[in-house]
Amino acid sequence: MTIDEIVSLLSDIVTADQIKIDRASTPHAIIVDKTKLTEVLQVLHQNTSTYFDMLSCITGIDNGPQAGTMEVVYNLYSIPYNFHLMVKVIMPRENSVIDSVTHIWKSADWMEREVFDMYGIVFTNHPDLRRILMPADWEGYPLRKDYKHQEYYRDIKIEY
Repeated sequence: MTIDEIVSLLSDIVTADQIKIDRASTPHAIIVDKTKLTEVLQVLHQNTSTYFDMLSCITGIDNGPQAGTMEVVYNLYSIPYNFHLMVKVIMPRENSVIDSVTHIWKSADWMEREVFDMYGIVFTNHPDLRRILMPADWEGYPLRKDYKHQEYYRDIKIEY
């Protein structure tokens, strides 16, 4: 299945302004409006012509304070069709909230926690959204471009 056929398949649930194709990325990517993300991923997972049965990775991207946006990127793989697809969502930095996809892929659990921990992106309806890599009392999100670096040495907190 081609990227154009996938977008055509999704035309029943998204309008042309809610989905875009990014042909410059490898693998090809679709950029989806965050309000339609769950529906799109559900179709991609359940439709017999796509069957993206594996969520390989979820990652975040901070486009910086000047751009004012954050991204969440879902890397999908269809084992029976040997096809990769990236699904991207772009959202404002101030309101970095998106729906969890743990009800579609259980493997999203820890991946979403990692994105939350590193970027501060909140996944609504996540079963256990808490820090996974940083200490529970850590302040800030280390992979944000405006993050103020801090280190812990024993019980002394040092800020740079």
